[in-house]
Amino acid sequence: MKNVKKEKNTKLFLHLKKWMEKAILDFQMIEEGDRLLVGVSGGADSFALLNLLDSPMIFTPKFYLIAVNIDMGFDITYSGYNTLEKYLQENNYRYVMEKTDIGLLAHSDYNRKNPCFLCSRLRRRRIFEIAASEGCNKIAFAHHRDDIIETLLINMFYGREISTMMPNQKIFGGKLHIIRPLAYLREELIKKYQRERFFPTVENNCPTSKKSRRMYVKNLLNELARENKNIRDNIFKAMSHVKPDYLLPLQKKK
Repeated sequence: MKNVKKEKNTKLFLHLKKWMEKAILDFQMIEEGDRLLVGVSGGADSFALLNLLDSPMIFTPKFYLIAVNIDMGFDITYSGYNTLEKYLQENNYRYVMEKTDIGLLAHSDYNRKNPCFLCSRLRRRRIFEIAASEGCNKIAFAHHRDDIIETLLINMFYGREISTMMPNQKIFGGKLHIIRPLAYLREELIKKYQRERFFPTVENNCPTSKKSRRMYVKNLLNELARENKNIRDNIFKAMSHVKPDYLLPLQKKK
């Protein structure tokens, strides 16, 4: 265990562990001997994922993990970078951290229209390269159930397709997998877990974060939830209850 004060197995911890391991089993995310590169942005979700994956498992096979952080370059003081590195060092995590200007490049004058796309693309490319150099066959991201729901709506509203994040996604012909062990967990419980465990706060300095398409969809769902508290549950379950016979056929291009 890590060099921190002993953590009690609280009710919330056990709940999160149960549903994380269920997701891992349901979607066959982890196999014996896997080498996981765990993306740690500094947000509550990524701290929770790293913490839960590093705790004793009941049903999940043994695996190796290493944390990775790609600093986007928004904070010239690197205060968040230093806070995160201190946390990883104090808890004896194996890690790779890099300072980049990816965020600044993505928000430069020639790319004003879609900074989030380029930012995500360049960050992921670097993460893939680090995974290869570290011999990792799987990359674990901290996307939770709310992220999956929001992505579905984002793709429908702006991408004109019905798709979302996959809990276990093969890339590069199956040589690498992207897994999302928090796929069953609600964002509000993860935030609560952050407060319970006193994870450090790393501010998101991205200028687009407060006005992105994802934030718009999140606010929209919050509005809908005021009239129907089950709105997110219904959307999440609907993704597993698809009726192809009641969808429009693919239209031919004229």
